[in-house]
Amino acid sequence: MDRTTQRLAGLTIPLFSLRTDHSMGIGEIPDLAAAGPLGLRAGLRLIQLLPIGELSGGETSPYGALSAFGIDPIYIAWSSEPDVPGGLLDDLRPTLDALQASTRVDYDGVRALKRRLLDAAFREFAIRHLAHDTGRARDFHAFVRSHGEWLWDLSLFRALKDEHDNAPWWEWQPPLRDRDATQLEHAAARLRDEVHRHQYAQWIAHTQWSAVRARLHSMGVSLMGDLPFMVGRDSADVWSKREEFRHDASVGAPGDQFDEEGQEWGLPPYNWPVMRTNGFRWLRARARYAGLLGDRFRVDHLVGFYRTYSRPLDRLRSHEGRLLPGSFDPSTEPEQLSHGESVLRAMMEGAQERGARVIAEDLGMIPDFVRPSLQGMGIPGYKVLRWEQDRGQFRDPKAYPRVSVACFGTHDTDPVASWWQSMPDWERQAAARAFSVPSADPNWNPEVHEALLTALLSAAGDLALLMWQDVVGTHDRINTPSTVGPHNWTWRMPATIDATLSDETISPVLDRVRLAVERSGR
Repeated sequence: MDRTTQRLAGLTIPLFSLRTDHSMGIGEIPDLAAAGPLGLRAGLRLIQLLPIGELSGGETSPYGALSAFGIDPIYIAWSSEPDVPGGLLDDLRPTLDALQASTRVDYDGVRALKRRLLDAAFREFAIRHLAHDTGRARDFHAFVRSHGEWLWDLSLFRALKDEHDNAPWWEWQPPLRDRDATQLEHAAARLRDEVHRHQYAQWIAHTQWSAVRARLHSMGVSLMGDLPFMVGRDSADVWSKREEFRHDASVGAPGDQFDEEGQEWGLPPYNWPVMRTNGFRWLRARARYAGLLGDRFRVDHLVGFYRTYSRPLDRLRSHEGRLLPGSFDPSTEPEQLSHGESVLRAMMEGAQERGARVIAEDLGMIPDFVRPSLQGMGIPGYKVLRWEQDRGQFRDPKAYPRVSVACFGTHDTDPVASWWQSMPDWERQAAARAFSVPSADPNWNPEVHEALLTALLSAAGDLALLMWQDVVGTHDRINTPSTVGPHNWTWRMPATIDATLSDETISPVLDRVRLAVERSGR
């Protein structure tokens, strides 16, 4: 059966949050093989992740990657790799133990540790294999050739950033900044080992990813990824595909009833006229690559592909520091509709080359024409149970569109237990009536959990998603929008997956979810 058309329920959990006995302070790629049985224990046959691209220094948000392609080497599991020198892990044991015991992801500490392991493993690989053109070296070269569409630019960009002490590419010497062919050739020769090291990291990461995805498929578990709307200005993509982006403006959001000024994101807008002339080649490649990693992928801020709101860089703020108004590109609704559908059809075609399906994150302020457009193209949008209301009356999930994704919330919202306890009394009473909750009492209990699960899982759409916090009824958040601090993007499971599965206090909760899934026919 096609994994992208099954009616099922899935588990949403960031890769960085997974914890096993082998992981080093952060979830690692092979940990997904343990997450499969964890999901299945609760009847959940899909795992949805957040973006896994490599983050820039000091960044923790997975939406701030250095490239739209590639896997962050921080997720590599070095404990099972043959190139790691014998004894090195023993030498690092005190650091490993401290990182593993941490309740939060220590990105700086984990990245420093993983960098040492990567450097040591690559040295061994270069001496034992690259220097002698072994079968393992030939496998590496085959990977580099097959992913040349993005890997060369990313690995050279990373090597040059290292050489420039992580300075943004526009501060490099003009010949390298502007990609002079001769100077790039000289740089590639000068930095050959560093380029190979970054390519090696991607080879290891993708080899582990392919293996774990095959294991999950053998269990009957699908993977769903997440494709950010934009890339950062200081990214391999903007440096190497300069013409595909605008450099005179910054993407954001207009003001609304919640935020009079709007938002400013500091991201370069797409150069839509250029992209249209080449058939959205780069976006097709992004979707094709996302399909290599998962059976589905969520497209973040999808409305931006219909109309991108940006402000000129020379007119971002007033003298008083307030954000100035910007404009949409394209500017008129007919143009936006035609443009958005052209972009999304190109991305769908790229995804379909890998047999993957596009999911739309269509939350927030969305023009009226967008959701009918998505329905017409067969692209599922999100239905967040708490927001599906008409004048204080909750909509019946059974009436959600057939092509939709139902959930209690996302990584940017509080978990369902927190929502139930914190909402106004009138809203809780309305929810209790709509979803057959036995009592509108704010206390969270198994009866409330079961009733809400039953309601959500009855949704008409093929896919329903539960955050891990919604599965177990806890209050931990992944991210609190409009805040900055160590509380965001660092949440880890409090116990290993094996310990969680054997925890007698959690077992009844997993049974409750599994039975609700089974009753729903998912």
